[in-house]
Amino acid sequence: MRLKGINEGFFVLLLLISSIAFILVLKAYFSAIFWAAILAVLFYPLKTTLRQKLSDRNGLSSFITVIVICLIVFIPLSLVTTSLAIESNELYNSIQQNQIPFPTLINNIVGHLPDNIQDIVTEHRLSDPVKLQQRIADLFMQGSQTLASSALLIGESTFSFTIGFVVMLYLLFFLLKDGSYLIKLILDAIPLSKHAKHHLFVKFAAVTKATVKGTAVVAIVQGALGGMAFYFVGVEGSILWGALMAFLSLIPAIGSAIIWAPVALYFIIAGPVWKGIALIVFFVVVVGVVDNILRPILVGKDTKMPDYLVLISTLGGMELFGINGFVIGPLIAALFIASWNLLSGRDHKGNIEEIDKDIITEARENEIMLAQQEAAEKEVLQQEIREKKEQKEQQEQEQKERKEQQEQQEQSDQPSRNA
Repeated sequence: MRLKGINEGFFVLLLLISSIAFILVLKAYFSAIFWAAILAVLFYPLKTTLRQKLSDRNGLSSFITVIVICLIVFIPLSLVTTSLAIESNELYNSIQQNQIPFPTLINNIVGHLPDNIQDIVTEHRLSDPVKLQQRIADLFMQGSQTLASSALLIGESTFSFTIGFVVMLYLLFFLLKDGSYLIKLILDAIPLSKHAKHHLFVKFAAVTKATVKGTAVVAIVQGALGGMAFYFVGVEGSILWGALMAFLSLIPAIGSAIIWAPVALYFIIAGPVWKGIALIVFFVVVVGVVDNILRPILVGKDTKMPDYLVLISTLGGMELFGINGFVIGPLIAALFIASWNLLSGRDHKGNIEEIDKDIITEARENEIMLAQQEAAEKEVLQQEIREKKEQKEQQEQEQKERKEQQEQQEQSDQPSRNA
């Protein structure tokens, strides 16, 4: 260890305790810190481009990048969230006021089920239309209240959400501004060879970009197509269902089918049959093809992981970390594979990618700038010390001169006194 004059055992214990305490302190804002880091990785190329066009003004380019992120990410997200809350509330009112013939629909569906499934439905009290209607109405009401409380711009948000959002934007600015230097500090602290550290970081950045961008594009496309399909067949709350399908598309292979399959089955059983068949054909052929084309291109290609591993790691990540898990799961899987490939020798110095030269260059520039600032501050401090020393010497010299003058005055006054 690089320790001199320090008890190594005590230092390791101190490091462990302080690290655990630091993690506990940051735990409340884990999501804010996590998404600030993710957005910084995604939008770093934009900040670099702006910095080049703004005559190397790093702070200004970082601030403009944060503004752009708010305009293209958070404001549209807040508007969609508010629309979902309104539509959920309208659907809740429709169910409560019996504008949707819910009892008839339930009886028609249950009546077409096989006898053994009907027994299971009856056993779990799922065949009572009134109770089931109330459960679904309550579910929609809770969902709309949650969406309304999470709105970014319209509606009231909770205090903790607001604080977390501000923390995320604040941290995002500094990660964009000083992120390259922080990366250098972290890499310097990791006790691995240079090529191993670069390989792991490149894998981290690639998987992060591929997972977030790829999943977001697939989710938007699936949600938009699904919402339009529901609108054309006359399903109420098409925006709400489209948003739910977009969210569930985070789960590869089976995501949006959780929504559209029961709706298509209902139309086939209760009619009109053509709507159910149209939904099945549309989602299997159009949405399925889009998913099978876009997801491997946007996610699998850059992560260099098979589809089954992406699926399992995504499901496991969301089980452990919630919504953040759709990024954390594949990221952990990718770092796991990269680490074992380094250990086995499959990935070595000759065949791995290194960190982008722009990041290294910016980190060095930041390091030089910080060193210059430290040198300037040190020079100012030394100048102040010299000035104080000179001032003190001058005061001592003046005191000495005054003392000599007093002595001379006393000596000159002595003969007159004797006389």
